[in-house]
Amino acid sequence: KKKSDELEESLAKLSVKEEENDEDDDEEEEGEEGGVNGEDKKKKKKRNKKKKKKTAKKEGESAVPAPNAGVPEKVPPSRVIGGYTDYYVKYGQTEPPTIPVADLFSNKVYPEGEILPHGLSKDPVPNSFFYRETAEEKRAKERLLNEEVYNKVRLAAEVHRQVRHHAQSFIKPGIKLVDMCEQLEECNRRLVQERGLDAGIGFPTGCSLNYVAAHYTPNPGDNTVLQYGDVMKVDFGTQIDGRIIDCAWTVAFDPQYDPLLEAVKEATDTGIRCAGVDVQMCEIGESIQEVMESHTVTINGKEYPVKCCRNLNGHSIGPYQIHHGKSVPIVKNDDRARMEEGEFYAIETFGSTGRGYVVEDLECSHYMKDFDAPRAPLRLQSSRKLLNHINKTFGTLAFCRRWLERDDGGSYTANGFSGKQENYMAGLRELCTAGIVHPYPPLCDIKGSYVAQFEHTLLLRPTCKEVLSRGDDY
Repeated sequence: KKKSDELEESLAKLSVKEEENDEDDDEEEEGEEGGVNGEDKKKKKKRNKKKKKKTAKKEGESAVPAPNAGVPEKVPPSRVIGGYTDYYVKYGQTEPPTIPVADLFSNKVYPEGEILPHGLSKDPVPNSFFYRETAEEKRAKERLLNEEVYNKVRLAAEVHRQVRHHAQSFIKPGIKLVDMCEQLEECNRRLVQERGLDAGIGFPTGCSLNYVAAHYTPNPGDNTVLQYGDVMKVDFGTQIDGRIIDCAWTVAFDPQYDPLLEAVKEATDTGIRCAGVDVQMCEIGESIQEVMESHTVTINGKEYPVKCCRNLNGHSIGPYQIHHGKSVPIVKNDDRARMEEGEFYAIETFGSTGRGYVVEDLECSHYMKDFDAPRAPLRLQSSRKLLNHINKTFGTLAFCRRWLERDDGGSYTANGFSGKQENYMAGLRELCTAGIVHPYPPLCDIKGSYVAQFEHTLLLRPTCKEVLSRGDDY
């Protein structure tokens, strides 16, 4: 086999040399026949050859992984999730993953997400510019955006896929949630090559249990352990140059919860399918609700209807801004705002066996500096010190108390091992009171209920929509 490979490589080199010789012969003939004109043609032809070499990588090139590929074989222990937890070995990744994802692809072109046609609005915009553009004009836009934006978010998405697949292998009953989060986040930092605000974690790892729908991660001293009968939402993000991938799934081990997870997964896929340029938000919400609430689940012998958490939504995503302004409802409403070309969206749905309405409750762990934070006088020196740390380390990305108490304060690139924040709670409270930092307490349905979540990030491209975070797991 080795000799055969060497022979093929030699033949390929010989073929390239023959083509170059043929082109050189053609150029010499043109030079002899045309004198000065021949020289001009020769120079022009060489310039064209250089241009072709430069543009070849950009047009139609696909991801080329490292040559030492393996065969995935490990299945996840939790339910409803598909694929293999070690799927990344096919790209030459180690098991467990240790190689930065950018180093796995020799040509620095990263895997494309799932490509789907745009959803169609039932009430299309008359003479919409989107529909007046020709297919060629849309393809031209794609080429302009391809290298600068698409590859960047695809890299962030591939990091998310590899991190979450690895996490799916070690999330089992008996693990402490704080250990789970720290293991997942360290893998995230390693694979994305954490570089402060330029690349890193998009927001803290959510691991909300049962009736808690979102915004819970363990604070220092919280030793909660995952149980067999728990329903846990795992929600984390990656970011490169502020381009955030927001993606979540639900972990359950008891098969009686399968119908709940399947209902929410199907509802999220419905929202993704309906999304598209010029589609109204109310249309997406209505479709999601119709699918979600057609399901029931029987838990401990009692049947429950699956309800949408009507005050939770998907959202648009902007650079360094996880909630960019537009909301994607998961129930029928009268929001006539439309999706637009070039926008990023997190399509997420929450299904509950409770009342389908969440309220803020329990101890807060998630915080984020307001994107349009006001200038406000701060009385405490600890507030000013903490604000400087937040600006340097997180900017307007979300953070949690666990990160403030790390030796690196949340980023080794930004702080080295001297970033740990001491006695910061009074300062954090003042920043929240001043409206500079916003607290995000856990969002809870009624106690005793169970909430599930699935979420993907998509991009509305000129020619299609790309589900960036789609994987073989969900």
